[in-house]
This record gives sequence, C-alpha cells and structure tokens, in this order.
Amino acid sequence: MAAKSEYRDRPEVQVALLDALVDRGDEGMTVLELRAAVDADIDAVEDALSTLKEDSLITVESGERVRVYPHERVVPDPDPDESTPSGGLIETIRKRLGL
Repeated sequence: MAAKSEYRDRPEVQVALLDALVDRGDEGMTVLELRAAVDADIDAVEDALSTLKEDSLITVESGERVRVYPHERVVPDPDPDESTPSGGLIETIRKRLGL
C-alpha cells in the first residue's frame, strides 16, 4: 500500500519512507528497518525522517526500541472502491482536479 496521493509530491526518499511505513503501519518500523526498505544512505534517511516528523507525518515512539509509525492522515482508506474509478476518464480527472 502507498501513502495518500497528496503526500506523493515530496522528495523521493520521504515518499519511499512513507510508503514503507504505511505498509507496516500497525507495527511500525525501526530506523534500521527503514534504512533497509529505502534505497538511500543513512544521512538521507535521517534528514527525511526529521522533515517528516517536523511536518507531523510520522510518530516516533521510544520504548525498548525506537519505532516509527505513519500518521493516520497519511494512510489511505482501506475502502476497495477507492482504487476502482467510478465513471469514465473525464470524471476521474474532474475528481482529481476538484472540479
């Protein structure tokens, strides 16, 4: 599963991190797991995580291990009808443009 479309215009590393977190939303991920899931160096991952935290798109919980979770507004609705466009191409474009 991927993050909502409104969060896909961010830098590539941030989008990859959000996608990885959305896939494992309930259990979260450690920084090492995120580093393994995203094709970027550790500095880029840390910078992206910092920016995502500042923008309140992720939650970081410290316990036995530090775990990162996506904010609920980033996670798409599990509604299967959302992936199936209703109407034709023109209607889909209108909905995306908000017309």
